[in-house]
Amino acid sequence: MTENPYCTAVLAWYEGNARDLPWRSADVTPWGVLVSEVMLQQTPVARVLPAWLAWLERWPTPADLAADSAGEAVRMWGRLGYPRRALRLHACATAIVERHGGEVPDSHDALLALPGVGVYTAAAVASFAFGQRHAVLDTNVRRVLERLVNGRQYPPKAPTRAEYRLAESLLPAEPAVAARWGVAVMELGALVCTARSPRCGDCPVVDRCAWVLAGRPPHDGPPRRGQRYEGTDRQVRGRLLAVLREAPGPVPKSVLDAVWDEAAQRERALDGLVADGLVDPLETGEYALPS
Repeated sequence: MTENPYCTAVLAWYEGNARDLPWRSADVTPWGVLVSEVMLQQTPVARVLPAWLAWLERWPTPADLAADSAGEAVRMWGRLGYPRRALRLHACATAIVERHGGEVPDSHDALLALPGVGVYTAAAVASFAFGQRHAVLDTNVRRVLERLVNGRQYPPKAPTRAEYRLAESLLPAEPAVAARWGVAVMELGALVCTARSPRCGDCPVVDRCAWVLAGRPPHDGPPRRGQRYEGTDRQVRGRLLAVLREAPGPVPKSVLDAVWDEAAQRERALDGLVADGLVDPLETGEYALPS
């Protein structure tokens, strides 16, 4: 393991610039950390904050969520987007109760074995909730390391084995310091080394950044296209789910038909919601959130 030449400067920057987020509080539970990590996937902090607070107020433990229905998890998810994450959290809570007595496990392997918990989430919870030494590689971290070490503006579309090797090579030896390094690099990517308008003048390691030293060369890989939302199946799914979330009970098909004029797209979106377990078709011909 090589010495991390960036650690001291990045940790000092984090100490003075980190956002005061509730899931970083010293008294937050591992369950609170797990919920935050699932909610923050592809969703900005500003949207997650009120949802996280409301979720933890209603379901402060995995047992509280597991005792409620999956449909209530979907309803509570609101407009955070990618609502299958609500189902995964419900399944995860149920597994934590059944396998671990209601306590979020501190073992990385046990976390990875939970439904809906992938490589990133397992590493993040083990690191941020339990102070363990794991490479936490989210979009922000990948971008920072790609610029800082490899001198390229953007990382590959999907994480590579080489990226994991690089992240692991930079982990400080002391677990607690490694955990803080992980969140500090993540924060640096969120606040300074941003995707579109990096504020290199505010970066604590700009003098050692390979991308800056190379003259900030532009991305030369496949074009990076933003995700369109208007008119997509995702928008239709969101409108259908909004009707079901706001309804006190099952909804007639005619009510769902009214949310989108294009029948073929509407039916495709509804079929997708049913296939994903987010909507239950009832024998009455009505539709409801899952029980």
